[in-house]
Amino acid sequence: MKYAAKKFCTLIITLFIVSLLAFLAFQVIPGDPTTDMLGTEATAEARAELRAELGLDRPVLVRYFDWLFSFVTGDMGTSYSYRMPVSDMLADKLPITFLLTIMSFLFTVVLSIPLGILAGSTRSKALDVIITAFDQLVMSVPAFFIGIVACFVFGNIFALFVPGNFVSYTVSWSKCLGYLVLPALSIAIPRIAMTVKMLRSSVLSQMEQDYVRTAHSRGNRRSSILVRHVLKNALIPVITFLAVSAAEIMTGSIIIEQVFTIPGISRLLIASIANRDFPVVQAIVVILAAWIVIVNFVADLLYQFADPRIRLR
Repeated sequence: MKYAAKKFCTLIITLFIVSLLAFLAFQVIPGDPTTDMLGTEATAEARAELRAELGLDRPVLVRYFDWLFSFVTGDMGTSYSYRMPVSDMLADKLPITFLLTIMSFLFTVVLSIPLGILAGSTRSKALDVIITAFDQLVMSVPAFFIGIVACFVFGNIFALFVPGNFVSYTVSWSKCLGYLVLPALSIAIPRIAMTVKMLRSSVLSQMEQDYVRTAHSRGNRRSSILVRHVLKNALIPVITFLAVSAAEIMTGSIIIEQVFTIPGISRLLIASIANRDFPVVQAIVVILAAWIVIVNFVADLLYQFADPRIRLR
């Protein structure tokens, strides 16, 4: 419990620091959002009136704590550009991005672990060479390029789907999930390759340990040793890597949304940065940071259960 409590306190402090830095960063960026809203020909009086209306004339720290309190209570502020609540703007876009992220992570876990175990435990040198070579090739290709190729091949050549013809989950869950399969795989494939490489190395390292030789000398079968002993130890470093992957997959989802024209948060984020719509950008940045911190917190807990020695340290 002490370990979990310590990690939870670290999580809260990290989120506080990230939110503060995200808020302050947009205060020092050159430019005035009122100029973008009113135009360059607006008078100084009009800009000052709008700044007062938006609360931009108050001290920075006062505005930060007001924004933070509102944010944790569900009020993400009001968009400068659209003059509507940020939470309403994100309500139908965030679920799509999260759904794409979760699908990509599931593909990574489900496909990489069996392949990694196979690559690390196989006695066939030819199979090991094939898996390793293919692994190295896939790792060198960025996810967005895989997405472009997949979109062209399966969308334009085989016409299995219409690029940009996205169906929201509010209309049909099956069609929505079907459309997200290729984008999710495009994000997952490089992660699968990296996880396979790490798990292969981990399994090979564990197979050379003394406890494996002892288990062999007692007459245990290789498959039994692999399942009952090796995998538990081999998966420990992979858990942390998968957590990092889950965090990075979220940013990869934002990029791949542009390739497949998925109506997630990517377009809104880019447009809001261009328009200096700080409330929208701040909300998205904090949500992304929260996702990364929470995923790593869960990974720390899983790591603790996988390796009880962590609790003693």
